[in-house]
Amino acid sequence: MTTPAQDAPLVFPSVAFRPVLLLVISAGVTAVALLLTGLNGQLKIGAFFGLGMLLGLLNALLVRRSVANITAKDHPMKSTMALNSASRLAVITVIALVIAFIFRPSGLGVMFGLALFQVLLVAMTALPVWKKLRSGQPEAEAVGTEGRISDE
Repeated sequence: MTTPAQDAPLVFPSVAFRPVLLLVISAGVTAVALLLTGLNGQLKIGAFFGLGMLLGLLNALLVRRSVANITAKDHPMKSTMALNSASRLAVITVIALVIAFIFRPSGLGVMFGLALFQVLLVAMTALPVWKKLRSGQPEAEAVGTEGRISDE
């Protein structure tokens, strides 16, 4: 008998999250953005773009830390994870919007940097999983019982 999705415990599988590689790629993308915007006389946009990439990396590191803290508890709950995610995303978004508003129109580069970092993060996380699934060797490894989160 199978468990309905809403009753199943939340389990976080091991994920290929490599922050140093993300930092290096983000720095490279920021350098290209600075070059292109500098050639167009809009260097500030490139700088704010890099700041957005940095905010995205900060968010990803905070996600990793919060998942580790919450799953380390004896009885972790989905509601704790949801509240943590919502508050973290709200703070990052408010910071980015304030920067974009104060330094408009160049400050909008922060929003573009955040958006591109999220695409980069998803690609760097999903591609190794996709390759492993295509090779026919599914990842059987999970966080384990300490990685299960209850609905309470």
